[in-house]
Amino acid sequence: MKQNDNSSFIGLILMAAILIIFNVFVFDNSGNEPIKNSNSENLSEQSLINENFKIEKYKDSNKIEIESEKIYTLENDKIKLEFTNKGGEISSAVIKGFYSYEEYKKNLEDDTYKSKDIEIFNNKDSKFEITGDRNINTNEFFFVEEESNSITFTKNYDSKSYIKYTYSLQENDSYFIDFRLESEGISNPELIWTIAAPETEKSKTNQEQYTGFYYQEDYSKDVDYTWDNDKYEINEFNTEINWIAFKQQFFSTIIRAENNNFNNGTEFKVINDDKDEYVKVMSLRSQLEDGKSNYSIFFGPNDYNDLKSYDKGYENILPLGFMWIDTVVNKYIIIKLFDFLKNSAGLLNFGIIILVLTLIIKFSLAPFTYKSYLSQAKMKVLKPEVDKINEKHKEKDPLKAQQESMNLYRKAGVNPMGGCLPMLFQFPILIAMFRFFPASIDLRQNAFLWADDLSAYDSIYNLGFEIPFYGSHISLFTLLMCISTLMYTHMNSQMSGNQMPGMKFMMYLMPVMFLGFFNNYASALSYYYFLANIFTFCQMFIMRKLVDEKAILAQLEANKKKPRKKSRFQKKLEELQRKQEQQLKNRKRK
Repeated sequence: MKQNDNSSFIGLILMAAILIIFNVFVFDNSGNEPIKNSNSENLSEQSLINENFKIEKYKDSNKIEIESEKIYTLENDKIKLEFTNKGGEISSAVIKGFYSYEEYKKNLEDDTYKSKDIEIFNNKDSKFEITGDRNINTNEFFFVEEESNSITFTKNYDSKSYIKYTYSLQENDSYFIDFRLESEGISNPELIWTIAAPETEKSKTNQEQYTGFYYQEDYSKDVDYTWDNDKYEINEFNTEINWIAFKQQFFSTIIRAENNNFNNGTEFKVINDDKDEYVKVMSLRSQLEDGKSNYSIFFGPNDYNDLKSYDKGYENILPLGFMWIDTVVNKYIIIKLFDFLKNSAGLLNFGIIILVLTLIIKFSLAPFTYKSYLSQAKMKVLKPEVDKINEKHKEKDPLKAQQESMNLYRKAGVNPMGGCLPMLFQFPILIAMFRFFPASIDLRQNAFLWADDLSAYDSIYNLGFEIPFYGSHISLFTLLMCISTLMYTHMNSQMSGNQMPGMKFMMYLMPVMFLGFFNNYASALSYYYFLANIFTFCQMFIMRKLVDEKAILAQLEANKKKPRKKSRFQKKLEELQRKQEQQLKNRKRK
């Protein structure tokens, strides 16, 4: 617990008195003029609150309180929280054992440098306050504190009206604090919580992408979110809310209502910040009941297993999938497999763990890869006959050409979609990995080869200027991934040999587009895709040795001699052709 030094205590009181009197009588603070500071001129809490919710300050010259601000501390092994008697609010929240990228970089450059723990909340531009009748705004008042194992702040407005805050830490290894709110005689009390999310990661763009407002409706386990809002739009909940999360890429602040849910009509807002200091500004306004309310507040990392252990659905704030299928793949396959490797590997680098993970996935998908390759080989040996059919009909009767090609495939016992269907089973894995790596806090600030942080982009050269849709640096992992993808596309094109020119062009264009997209993405993801391509090359080399195209051709020729039933698709195609021929005859008669 910090207190003012005795030698300067009187001086500080006099200075505070002069500042308060000067502020009250010289400047009119009841208006909407934002509070300014040297780092964020227009992004102060008061500016945000006034703009969004039109909250006015309570000013009564007859009740000027001359107090000095004091800071109090609660901490355990996980977090360190500071509180101020001015407003009775949380003034700082620090998560131990984690560092901002700037602190991490200083440590890389100087081994003797002691990195400072990461601070995810500071009341400089973030605010936690209660408003009520008479335009009461708690951050304008000094509270009387009580010292104990917890911290209690009390403000008596008169003999019948008061507000009391009680903060207490939970277990020694917990990221949670309990917050008890008591009020009496304060009609229409409201909680206003504004968080200016600081820039803590290497890539502000990525951090901004994963920073947003999450919430859970009380009647279900479903979690909804918003990442961005129009600057002047305030969103309102249509139902009661169980908990609310101010989520950043790797850290979150979650507040849960223990006895009374957040009421219907709770409002929230997310604003992108154009300043360098902050990523986004998120604000919440919720009507409270006069009386007693209990809350649990979480300040901690976005670790899937830790969040899941609370059994409140907090883990759903992690963006693990676009669709339910890749979410399921991540939760029940990828995360469990990654955790197993992490716990089994001991001191092994995460780059090695990703390599082993890639090998396991590729071996698991090998049967599907083999079926796809075999189907492509069958199409390849039939290609000369398909080319003859297309040459025969050219552009005169494309439907006839298609019908004859389908007849050829049917007689040979070849499914033209046989090479695509096995790949569909691999697609959820592909998408799941795309979501997993940027969301994995285990990879944060873990280096591998030239990448200093696997959760952010790697850079081998800074260009010194910005290229649209690319960036200002060259990512080697992304470059290797795109080159290997182009090589795989070329090899695959030679194997199938039956692609339309437009489709072929798109297949070659995609890796070039990936170069711009992945250049600023997590290097672990580009590294994984690069490894996957390399292992695919190895699989195709082995399969080419195992698959005898002459034997396949002989088998297909034998299949042609066997009687085969027409498929539904073949029947529909023939029916379509008959209708087309009949229409042509009718036109000629006319």
